Amino acid sequence: MIEVAIIRPGPIQGDMVHPYLNRRAGKEPVTYFDPRLEPVLGRTLGVPLFQEQMLKIAMIMADFSGNEAEELRRALSFHRSEERMERVSVKLRAAMERKNVPPDKIDKIIHSITSFALYGFPESHAISFAILAYASAYRNRMRSVLRFWLMRARI
Repeated sequence: MIEVAIIRPGPIQGDMVHPYLNRRAGKEPVTYFDPRLEPVLGRTLGVPLFQEQMLKIAMIMADFSGNEAEELRRALSFHRSEERMERVSVKLRAAMERKNVPPDKIDKIIHSITSFALYGFPESHAISFAILAYASAYRNRMRSVLRFWLMRARI
């Protein structure tokens, strides 16, 4: 599923592709915005790729409630509304400042979330798309093999 999520414009614009690929290849160490995010980002090598991860980051780093996380989810998916995303970003930044999160970490988290908002999607969508892509590729491959053998049979 990661392979499907990583080729979207959101991760590309958010500078998430190269860190993931380098970490996966062992060329750079896996790092996290904050150690508290390791359980959330461990599977994706410290790179946020899915909507669910963005919500958990907000809940952990800014103590967002379920309702506030839902507000963030809506901002992430509401027709890519910049105005709505800006309101939630301001709220998220203020909450992280109250929790004494260092400014550089706040900036990285906000950058990831706002980049994600452009084209990100839930993990369930990545799973569905991966299944469809695999089935389509398999079908096309089998069709080619069948066509090959049918052509040989005519000779």
